[in-house]
Amino acid sequence: MRQQLLAAAFFTASAFVTMPAFAGDAVKGEALFKKCAACHKIGADAKNAVGPALTGVVGRAVAGVEDYKYGKSIVELGETGAVWTEEEIFEYLANPKKYLRAKLDNKKAKSKMSFKLKKEDQRNDVIAYLATFSPKAEEGDAASEEPKAEETTEETTTTN
Repeated sequence: MRQQLLAAAFFTASAFVTMPAFAGDAVKGEALFKKCAACHKIGADAKNAVGPALTGVVGRAVAGVEDYKYGKSIVELGETGAVWTEEEIFEYLANPKKYLRAKLDNKKAKSKMSFKLKKEDQRNDVIAYLATFSPKAEEGDAASEEPKAEETTEETTTTN
């Protein structure tokens, strides 16, 4: 009995570890993005401005927009193969200079982006909004929900 309780507690705790940490509100993120829009554009026809266009940023290589002139430190990070995951964007938005200094282990690393988004919930919301413009989100929009339900049904049927 005790082992069953320990196993149940372990699996319950494991569920919390694997839950998505970045469950922001894309609608709130869109409103917050207005602060970002002074330098960044997003959407199908977005072009680089003071900052690079952010369409597809989630999952893109760091410093990965070819026709944008990035700062030296972000280029250096991009050369390591770093990718803009939701986790990395979350850290970067809190303090871009501090993020680059930590990632590059260089006290002199700089960021051209001076804007900081200090509140975690706001960072989560902006990331949720940015994610709606990622290739993964677009694939999800194109996919029908019915085949997913059928696949689940088939898997359940074949395992019985």
